[in-house]
Amino acid sequence: MRAVRVVGYHTNMEMQDVDRPELQGPLDVIVRVGAAGVCRTDLHILEGQWQEKSGVDLPYTIGHENAGWVEEVGDAVTNVQPGDKVILHPLITCGLCRACRLGDDVHCANNQFPGINTDGGYAEYLRTSARSCVKLAENLEPADVAALADAGLTAQHASAKAARQLRPGEYCVIIGAGGLGHIGIQCLKAMSAATLIVVDRNRAALDLAEEVGADHTVLADGSQVDRVLELTGGAGAEAVIDYVGEGGATAEGVAMLHNGGNYYVVGYGENIDVPTIDIVSTEINFIGNLVGSYTDLQDLMALAAQGKVKLHTQQYKLDEFQQAIDDLDAGNVRGRAILIP
Repeated sequence: MRAVRVVGYHTNMEMQDVDRPELQGPLDVIVRVGAAGVCRTDLHILEGQWQEKSGVDLPYTIGHENAGWVEEVGDAVTNVQPGDKVILHPLITCGLCRACRLGDDVHCANNQFPGINTDGGYAEYLRTSARSCVKLAENLEPADVAALADAGLTAQHASAKAARQLRPGEYCVIIGAGGLGHIGIQCLKAMSAATLIVVDRNRAALDLAEEVGADHTVLADGSQVDRVLELTGGAGAEAVIDYVGEGGATAEGVAMLHNGGNYYVVGYGENIDVPTIDIVSTEINFIGNLVGSYTDLQDLMALAAQGKVKLHTQQYKLDEFQQAIDDLDAGNVRGRAILIP
């Protein structure tokens, strides 16, 4: 089969012919990939940022946002069968460790992460687990939802955390209305009555934010902190969800936060530099967000099937993988880029 392979860091990937994955255990599932999301994490992988953390041997196939059709199942698989349309939770989890027993499978002690530390979905076929497969509703297709498997799931995970704390009439600032942000806006709009203020430096991204439910949009032109404080009556927002995490976004986001507020970190790339006395005196909280659980993905698919979350995509053929990577790196993707094998 064809697969896009990482052959070295700080170098372009290559299309190669490799063996099709085979069943290795009774709960394994082979999926014919219908669509694979192109994520900024893929750029970070190529930059070598994940080299030490993942410990993966090169060459290997990236792609951790995957959906498609079940091709083959192991002897013990009962929840899906060949031909089923599925979206895949990004982790292969054991179901037996304490985290899995608590429903916190994103922190499974024995996980594999296709596209990060084992072969992923920039290919025609992918091996995963029955525990990772979420069947799609009849009105959804793999290309409609593939990038929701990680980007959407992470956005839903952070939005669900914020929604549990936010009350009607309170404010939530969303920094970044791109690939993750435009999904997070829709998720939060579906789950909370809070007023949503979206900040982005790109006017087209703000136009998209307005389309999908932002109550206010603010152009990041240097005056964004003052503008947010003006919109919130000088007090700041009860929650900030930061999908950028670099380029000074964190310092600006903290300045937009209400006393006692929660700062949800999703994007990454820089350090958060806040004096400890400021954290203590204002009782603000910093909360990390890594993907989401299997049940988070089920919730997200329910919202997608109801039409409350729609993914804006730019589609590329698998052979066009380099163009997709280049477009994402250059900021030329509106919504999410996906590869179609």
